[in-house]
Parts: sequence; C-alpha cells; structure tokens
Amino acid sequence: MGMSEFSWAIADWKFKACEDPSWLPARVPGCVHTDLLRNGLIPNPFEGANEKQLQWIDRKDWEYVSEFDAPPELLAHSQAEIVFEGLDTYAEVYLNDIHLLSANNMFRTWKLNVKAHLRAHGNRLRIVFRSPINEGLVKLEANGFGYPASNDDSITGGLGDTKLSVFSRKAPYHFGWDWGPRFVTSGICKDITLVGWTGYRITDLFIYQKRVTTEIASVLAIVEIQSEIAGKAEISVLANDGQRWAQEAVIVPGSQTVEVALEIANPKLWWSRGLGEANLYSFEASIRALDLSPASRSVRTGLRSLKLIRKPDDRGTSFYFELNGIPVFAKGANHIPNDSFINDVTFERYRHEIASAAASNFNMLRVWGGGIYEEDIFYDLCDEYGILVWQDFMFACSMYPGDEAFLDNVRGEAADNIRRLRNHPSIALWCGNNEIDGAWSHYKEDAGWGWKQQYSHELREKIWADYEELFHGLLPGIVAELAPETDYWPSSPMQAITNDAEQHATNDSSHGDIHFWAVWHASEPFENYKLNVGRFMSEYGFQSFPEYKTVRTYANEEQMALDSEVMLHHQKNGRGNFLIKEYSDKYLSEPKDFVSFLYLSQVLQAEGMKMAIEAHRRNKDYCMGTLYWQMNDCWPVASWSSMDYLGRWKAVQYYARRSYRDLMLSIDQNGETVEFHAVSDIPESLSGTLEWSLYDFEGRLLEQAEYPIEVPANKAVKLLDWPVKDRAVKYDPLRTVLIGRLIQEGTVLDRKEHYFEYLKHLALAPEPAIEVTEVEGSSGSTFVVKARGFAKQVWLQSEEEGVFSDNFFDLVPGIPQTVQFMKRGAGNAAFGPASPGKLEVSSMIDYIKR
Repeated sequence: MGMSEFSWAIADWKFKACEDPSWLPARVPGCVHTDLLRNGLIPNPFEGANEKQLQWIDRKDWEYVSEFDAPPELLAHSQAEIVFEGLDTYAEVYLNDIHLLSANNMFRTWKLNVKAHLRAHGNRLRIVFRSPINEGLVKLEANGFGYPASNDDSITGGLGDTKLSVFSRKAPYHFGWDWGPRFVTSGICKDITLVGWTGYRITDLFIYQKRVTTEIASVLAIVEIQSEIAGKAEISVLANDGQRWAQEAVIVPGSQTVEVALEIANPKLWWSRGLGEANLYSFEASIRALDLSPASRSVRTGLRSLKLIRKPDDRGTSFYFELNGIPVFAKGANHIPNDSFINDVTFERYRHEIASAAASNFNMLRVWGGGIYEEDIFYDLCDEYGILVWQDFMFACSMYPGDEAFLDNVRGEAADNIRRLRNHPSIALWCGNNEIDGAWSHYKEDAGWGWKQQYSHELREKIWADYEELFHGLLPGIVAELAPETDYWPSSPMQAITNDAEQHATNDSSHGDIHFWAVWHASEPFENYKLNVGRFMSEYGFQSFPEYKTVRTYANEEQMALDSEVMLHHQKNGRGNFLIKEYSDKYLSEPKDFVSFLYLSQVLQAEGMKMAIEAHRRNKDYCMGTLYWQMNDCWPVASWSSMDYLGRWKAVQYYARRSYRDLMLSIDQNGETVEFHAVSDIPESLSGTLEWSLYDFEGRLLEQAEYPIEVPANKAVKLLDWPVKDRAVKYDPLRTVLIGRLIQEGTVLDRKEHYFEYLKHLALAPEPAIEVTEVEGSSGSTFVVKARGFAKQVWLQSEEEGVFSDNFFDLVPGIPQTVQFMKRGAGNAAFGPASPGKLEVSSMIDYIKR
C-alpha cells in the first residue's frame, strides 16, 4: 500500500469586515491592511501621514473564507490534519460550521485532526479575527492593572495612555516603535495546509550536535514518529556525502522519538563569514515498517561547535562566541522586520539584506525581540552566507503578565519556534528579551526607566516575580530541553543573574553586554564612543534620513522641511530630526537646503558609527562584539538604519563595510598623538608594511615613511604612535590629510584617511572637478574616479538599483579610486557587475552653504 504524506495549501480566499455584507478578494498569507489596500479601499499606509487615518482598522472584527473541494489524494489517507502556521492573532476557526480552534498567538503553529469533518466537495473554512485592541481592553480590565510599554503608541491608536500590546502574543512593533508606524494587523500570516497520511510519518528531525571537532562530529539524529500502527521498523539516516546509518526500532500507535547516533569523521565544518566556508550537510531520515512504503523527512544543517564564553578574567567576565574553538569577534547589526506588513517581504528582499550584510563584512545579525521570529528563508540565507544569528524571544521594552494562561501560551510559542529553528547552524544564542532587565532595574531604586515607581511595593514584587518566572525559569528551561547545545541569555543588556544591583547593565560594564545610548539620546559627543567600551556592544546607533529618492516616496516637494508635518510623522523618535541637526551643527558645515541636509545626515551617521565600531574593534579581546542599531527599516523613514526601506545603502553601510574589514587599519587621534592600529579577524598572522603619507589638499606629498609590521592572528595591535605637534607648526591642519596603508608584497590590504579638524572646518576645493572614466573591458561596470581638487564624501548615484564597491569616499588630487557597480538581484545572484545606467557624481562641497 502506497503511503507517502500528501500536503495541499488552501487557496482562493475572500475577506470582509464582520458587519459588512459583501466579500472581497484576499491574498493569503497576508493581512487586512494589505487586502484593503489591494482592493483600493485605503490609501498607501506609508505615504504622508496616512497612518493616522487608518487606525480604525484594528478596532473591527474581520473574517476570511475559503471554499474548496478536498483533493482525492488527501481523502485516500486514513489521517487528515489541518496545519495553521500563523494566525494573527485572535482567531475563531470553523470548518463546515464546526468550531475547530480558538487561536491567540501569531507566533504559534496549530495542528488539528479534521478527517471526520472533511467532505469531498464544498468545504468551507471560515476564520473570524477579533480586534486585538478590543481583546486587549478586556484583558486589561480582567488583569486589574496595566503594564509599562514605552514604545506602544497608544496615542496614535486613539487610546490615550492605555497600553494594550503586552496582553497579546503578537509582534510588538505592530503597536508602534521609535522607528516604525502603528499598524495593528489581523489576518492569516502564514500558510494553511491540509496534510494526509497513512500508517506512520516522521513529524520532526533534529540533528543534535553533541560534540563537533575537526576530527569527528558526534551527532544524534532525533527522529519523531507519529504512527497509527504497531510493529518492527527500520529507521535510517542518509547524509548528502553518502554515509548511511540504520537501526531497528519498535513503533507503537501515537508519538515516539527514536535516536540514531551518527559519527562523521573529518567533517566539513560550518564557519561564519571570514573564518572559512559555510559548509552545509543534508540529512534524510526514513522509516520503513511492515509492507508500507517508507516515510521520510530531510533537514539541512552545518556541523559546528558554537558556545557563548563567559569566564572571569582580570578585567571582569568575558562575553564572546567561540566557533569550532576559535574566538569570534562579532561584527554586524540589529535586524528588525523588513516591513510593517511581513507578508510583503519577498525572497529577493531577504536575500538583498543578508547579501548586503555579508558584502559589508558582517558575521552576525541580532534578530531583535520586538519584531517576529523570522521566516525560514531568513535563517536559510544566514546559514548559506555564514552570518551568525543572535535570536531574541519576542519580548521588548515592556513588563508582561505572569498568569498561567499567558505562560502556557508562551511555552507553546517558544517550543514551536525553537523546534522550527534549532537545526540552523547560524543560531548562536537565544536571548530572553530586549532591555527589560535594565528598564525595570529591580535591585536599584534610582536606576531604570522610572517604571517600578508607578506601582505599590506588593505589585512591584509580583511583576518582578512574574518576570523571573518567564525569563529566568520558563524560557531557559525550554531552550535546555529542545536546543541543549545553544546558550541562553536572559535579557540584553545585562551583566549576569546576580539577584542584586550588579545584575543590571551599566555603560562601562566589564561583564555581560551593553546598549550604549548616551550618544544620541543624551546628546553626548561622538568621541564618547571611545570612552564607553564594554565586553560586547549589542546596541548603539545614530540616525539619518534616507536619500532624496526614497523620501520622495512619502513626501512631496512642499514637505521638504525638517519640521513639516510629514517629516515629523516619518520620524518616530520625538526629538529625532532636531537631534540630527544638533549633531550636524557640531560636526558639519551648514547644508544649503533640506535636500542637502538629507545627504549630510548620512555622512554624519557614518562618521559617528565609524568612531564607535573602530573603538570597539581596537579593544579586541576585552570587547568581542559590535552590533550597531540597526540594519534595516520596516517603512520609509528617518531612522538608525544603514540600509533604507527600499534596500538602498546609506553612507554608513559603506563605512561599515570598511570598518568591518577582516584586516583593518584604524587611525585614532588622542590629544597630540595619532595612533595607528591594525585589527585582524583572520586566523593567520601577517607580516607587512605600514606606510603613512601626509598630503596637502592640492595633492602634494609633504612627508612619508614606512615601517615593517607584524600583525598577530585574530588580534588587535597598536602599530605606531605618531606625534602631531612636531608637524602642527609646519602644515595647515585645515588643508592636510594623513593617509595610512597596510601593505603586503605590494598589495594594499587597507587604507584610511585621518584629518586633524572636524569636517566643518576643512578647506574643501570649491570646484573639485571630479572625473569618472569607464574602465575598458569591464562591460561598463567599473570606473576610475579622480579629482583635480580635494573632494570629501564623493557620492556616486546610479540609475539602476544596486551598490558600488565603495562610495562616500574622499579624493586627494593625484590619488584615483577604482569602483565597480553591482546591480541588485542580477539573476540568481544578489548582486552582479553591470552598467549603472546614468551615473551622477557629487561631493560635500555641492551640499553646503558657501
């Protein structure tokens, strides 16, 4: 008897508001907002200030219906189940008028046996979504008190001070954030599938990596089997390198797990980008019993040993990831959802983000806890590109209920997502939440965000006990049970669980991880990035605007002003626009108009992040990670992102690419001394030459010297102290640039410029006369860029969407720069060399008042 599993996705949906008479076509997966938009019933939510007029949507109840005939191949099976991978969020599900399910968590998977309810023809699946706002109001009343939730934009939602987000297991950022709009969605956010099977099937396969070294990988294939029969069976596991393991088992009706021990000699290890190949293995488990056809299931993983190392040392406690025995300095950024409407994120958009991270020399992204557990494709791409993932659970910047129903719901959510993601070699850490430990600061009366002071002593103790139950009990317990090889960290940032005032993170912490926000929120100067370096910098950042082309997607010409309604609406951080201006006034010349301010804001952000990143990397060994806030945007907006909503690289993305090089030269001035540092993330030591050259802005070489250098493997080292005062009297600091180069056998491995004054004071050439010449034989993709006068922050813009090998660079007369254009989404590749189409070139002098 043939028996393979059969699955079929339910399609052809329509939707309506519950009180409306007529149905409209819907797209599933999707949500109410995008369905309304597609039917022409609402304006573009991201344009202008349209967000404000769309807040009615989340107050209504909505329903979705699909009518279908059950495929004969499904009905031929003795078992049939329906699988809901994502229902957002409060859903009553009816099949042929029989109530199947009350769902209440968009992060969970729901599976139900429907064999008895299915018909051959004329099935009707109806899902009613109750308003998450009305549900929240009911829960708030039942709870008797509210919880702090700083980023819940209840005011835009018309709720005044009433924060409801914490009561719903739904993406927190849907309720608003300080970079995102408030669109509280409802809908079917992932596939709904009918699955038929007979006899037995494999429901899960986990490759548990007990011990992995270069010599041997000792692995357990944990095979979960569901059966309706009893008997002897053969369980086998086949690896894509041809190795096969098999063993006998006895299966019984119901669910059971069988463990198959696998030993792989000389495994091809999985490495993060920069350390080696991201080698991947496929494993297929099969079961065969009696005279039934075999059932199988495949997974892909990478074999590696990956640990968070927290060991006391002479300066506190280490905090770093060790991959296959090698300490990894984590370089990257924080990732938020790529869209307010998650189903609008295509494969190409995911690939563009991960490929951009890899092209920018990242080796880690943090999936931050106020968004979603990402789609499978996100982790598949991270596996392939060698990008480690710091994975938060979806809790951020709020306190949460601790009642049994809430905890049970979270238990289901955590189990579903750990099981879904645990085979991905990229997952380096599960983290309980974002910023809650520090925001509440239970053990320090005068610390935190002023939350606990709003509650009586009894309530404070209860809220904290609930917090500990969830983040120090339930979640680490599930990680240990379902992904025992992966480390858990309770909250980012914190020092450690000490149950006293030492627990909560401080900016100069020598234990745990740090979110450093005094630059930006407290208006501290960029230079303070150098004074606040911790063991692992998991957040810090500075805002900029997207480029003019992107701003025009949400604002018209009349709105091009810092304080226009639309510019303020597309800035979710209260004083954000004026903070950018405040810092710009300090470091940069005055822009000639608002469009110029957009460009200068990007230069400003890039310069600030360079100072932070390089300070963190120069302190390698003490500091072992730098993840700036943030990689991406969920709508077009002024924010901390390095790549805007449309995937266009801001200046800071190019800067990060340079400052994250695996072998980097960093030049840092402290008072009267300029220091040259080399930072290596490569596993081999290096001999070469440090060359420094001093030029004036006309391109004349003033002084030059070179030194033999040794850079040890995987270390940061100071190469040279260069006294400024000897030269200050001879040369004009406003017209002089110091250029450093790391050279090995004639090849320049890295180069950096250093200036002796803030950008605003430098004597830029009034007419730099920049020339761009196509390189013959490059099919129009490669160019030599040079200038007759000194040009700062040269910006190349292409007609085609894509990125350049370098951009926002400086040109000294006589020192040309060669750049290649890479078109976005070039066939099967994320980027490919191509002609940029019409090319525009400008530099800082074009944007400042003269």
